[in-house]
Amino acid sequence: MATLAEFPAHCAELLSTLGPTRVKRMFGGYGFYVDEVFLALVIADRLYLKADAQTRPRFEAAGCEPFVYDGAGKQVTVSYWTVPEDTMESPALMLPWARLAMEAALRARNAKPVKKKATVKAIAKAKR
Repeated sequence: MATLAEFPAHCAELLSTLGPTRVKRMFGGYGFYVDEVFLALVIADRLYLKADAQTRPRFEAAGCEPFVYDGAGKQVTVSYWTVPEDTMESPALMLPWARLAMEAALRARNAKPVKKKATVKAIAKAKR
């Protein structure tokens, strides 16, 4: 069984104060879920946390940088930001930033429309 790379394992430990943390290979890096909420990425040995309009000013004020990638020949900026350097030292220092990421991730998830399941009556009506 393959073991998780050292840096992603360290990041998982830092985020684990929020709850059960699951790490999944994706995007050429790793994705992090806490309580099954997607809130962080590791790309090229840098940790990026989810941010939104409410939390982005905190990341900007701390000198953090957004995750930017080249998509179809142009720069694409997504809603994940690096963390202050000192937060990488301990779960206690990471906790306030991880909470911001969790809040942003929950807001994003709750903003998505809920898919309605087809009811038996609706299916029967459609068949008529």
